[in-house]
Amino acid sequence: MFRTLHSPAIWAITLAAAGILMVTMGIRQSFGLFIAPIDETTGLGVVAISFALAVGQFTWGAIQPVAGAVADRYGPRPVLLAALLVLAIGCAATPFVGSGFGLVLTLGVLAAAGSGAGSFSVLIGAAAQRLPLESRGAASGVINAGGSFGQFIFAPITQKLIQGIGWMGGLWAMAVAALAAIPLVFRLTASQPAAHPAHESDQGLRHAIVNALQDRSYLLLSAGFFTCGFHIAFLVTHLPGEVNLCGLPASVASWSLAIIGLFNVFGSLYAGHCVSRYRSKYVLAVMYGSRVLLVAMYLLLPRTDWTFYLFAAGLGFTWLATVPPTATIIGKLFGTRYLGTLFGIAMLSHQIGGFLGAWLGGLAIAHFGDFSWMWYADMALAAFAALVNLPIREAPLTQPTAPA
Repeated sequence: MFRTLHSPAIWAITLAAAGILMVTMGIRQSFGLFIAPIDETTGLGVVAISFALAVGQFTWGAIQPVAGAVADRYGPRPVLLAALLVLAIGCAATPFVGSGFGLVLTLGVLAAAGSGAGSFSVLIGAAAQRLPLESRGAASGVINAGGSFGQFIFAPITQKLIQGIGWMGGLWAMAVAALAAIPLVFRLTASQPAAHPAHESDQGLRHAIVNALQDRSYLLLSAGFFTCGFHIAFLVTHLPGEVNLCGLPASVASWSLAIIGLFNVFGSLYAGHCVSRYRSKYVLAVMYGSRVLLVAMYLLLPRTDWTFYLFAAGLGFTWLATVPPTATIIGKLFGTRYLGTLFGIAMLSHQIGGFLGAWLGGLAIAHFGDFSWMWYADMALAAFAALVNLPIREAPLTQPTAPA
């Protein structure tokens, strides 16, 4: 797949976007590790803290079409700079609040909005507009892998920071990390967007949004993405709680999150390779279907540390590897001119699912004492996502003819 990333300039753009996503996603995907220490210090309760993180899931998704539209209109640089600054402010301010409303404001709104504005919609849109067509699939895989690598790096480091300097110091360290990513914004946006192909007509942003929302394939794609959000938000928020219920140390949760991130690096790269060889809708259907089997296997196995690690490895391979094929389908259907906006709207569907995954997980543990019903719901939704991707309108791939 790397043959399509054939020049230093293409690599510079791709790796800069991947580096920014590494930071924004690494910070965001580590917030679940703060639930227990914040609860112990403030006494707010798991439900209140889960609700703040659930609001963050929705905010992260809601900001993406807005950020994508602003970036499509004014360029990605001001959006990404503001994103990193707001993310840093949200992290730094959280230790100073002591109420559920305060957590909603800092983690649920500020940190989530900053992370979302510096996430997939703007980064993949900015890179796609600066790269040739043949490089976009592989580049989206590398960029997505950057976010996964961030989870691999940040989860164990965050756990060590919480144990060493406390959860407050851990959040302040996250704020510093967000500000440290600012130089990458200038590297990503140093080059001008490539000229749009002649067949990509530009009838305006409003027309592009209306056209997408009336397209059956786009709606089916977004419905499947909803399930992905539910699945990911439930796990990233409540996996530490599940580990605790099993009587295992907190380090099992942090290493499980790290393993998810590590294996999604490989999964993202493989997804970028697959979208150039197979129809993306089939890639998505297989990914969602595999989650049904993995959750079922997890429920049948004894709860040991190695069960969690193996479960994390399997899930990690498809974790956010759904992003490259989803972005590829949107690009095929509507072109790249408003890719940031249209992918952002699909990501909003993803994060509505994320809101429900995080919030309902908190309610489940409070009312039932475990997450059994959440696991069953997760399996049912994953099966639904696998099926709804199959009718998506996507032309067969034309394989290049090998030279004689």
